[in-house]
Amino acid sequence: MKRLLSSSLAVTALGTMIVAGPAFAYTGQKYAHEAKITMAEATQIALKAQPGKVTDSELEREGGGSGLRYSFDIKSGKVTHEVGVDAKTGKVLENSIEGPNAD
Repeated sequence: MKRLLSSSLAVTALGTMIVAGPAFAYTGQKYAHEAKITMAEATQIALKAQPGKVTDSELEREGGGSGLRYSFDIKSGKVTHEVGVDAKTGKVLENSIEGPNAD
């Protein structure tokens, strides 16, 4: 009985780790193999263009540049900026203030 209980607890713990794993992923990670720069590198580029705190990030297909971009919401004071960084070249494609109905 003790062995069965230990095995059951181990399986439950493993299942919890597997389910919790994707929480560390970012939106659009499925495109990462196409990117020439990493999320970490793109984050540094975005923060250099617009200092502040990153509140959201994703990798998405969008027109302009190479068609693949990292998109960041960066809070600076009371204003949130959307900064887009080309995932293949590292070029800043967008740095604009988000409106009241941001997606």
